[in-house]
Amino acid sequence: MIIPKLQHTQANNFYLLAGPCVVESEELCFEVAEKVKAITDRLQIPYVFKASYRKANRSRSDSFSGLGDEKALAILAKVGAHFQLPIVTDIHAADEAAMAAEFVDVLQIPAFLCRQTDLLHAAAETGKVVNIKKGQFLSPESMQFAVQKVQEKGNTNVLLTERGTTFGYQDLVVDFRGLPTMQQYAPVIMDCTHSLQQPNQTAGVTGGRPDKIATIAKAAIAVGADGLFIETHPNPAVAKSDGANMLRLDLLEEMLEQLIRIRKAITTV
Repeated sequence: MIIPKLQHTQANNFYLLAGPCVVESEELCFEVAEKVKAITDRLQIPYVFKASYRKANRSRSDSFSGLGDEKALAILAKVGAHFQLPIVTDIHAADEAAMAAEFVDVLQIPAFLCRQTDLLHAAAETGKVVNIKKGQFLSPESMQFAVQKVQEKGNTNVLLTERGTTFGYQDLVVDFRGLPTMQQYAPVIMDCTHSLQQPNQTAGVTGGRPDKIATIAKAAIAVGADGLFIETHPNPAVAKSDGANMLRLDLLEEMLEQLIRIRKAITTV
């Protein structure tokens, strides 16, 4: 699997997809990208900057959904060019694939949309890397068919992301058996932040357990995850989307250092 512009591939490390949930401003994206890149450069972790140019699946219609598609995508492209980083962002409909592909390196399929054939085909046809999030309602084994939909369009650059399974109405649980299962089909990323969401809260704002992010990340690396997905923000309390389950930016470096030690331990056994 090749992600353009990805650095430090010689380090035999897990790779990191990280950034704010959504493009809130150019200033925020540059701040996060600069700080995370400095950390990952030092630790030789391949880094992909993450931010959604638009949030199409908010619980309430009055929630922040974005700055506007063209403006947000232009900011993502600017971040990628300035820091020489690959960029990943979500797409929500087939007609968004070609548009987003002009600005980013990886097209991400949201979990609720992972069975949408037209969307997967459109993403595949751009030639970009396609990262498919596993639906909260699906088994790991069922994700082979999502991968096949991308591959049948001649695109073999596919990633799968585990982001938890629905557990009751307002919680998620991670079954780590699913990671090696899905690795039969494609490299697997662990979404350490969305898997800790507590959806369907009565206030219409998703809750979360950010205190358990490191727990999920450590377990994922221990079972051999190829990469990690972590939403991070300098001040999650004021984030315009998913603040309840994001990692505070100043906590990232120490956690990554711990994860590298775990990675080294399992690769030397």
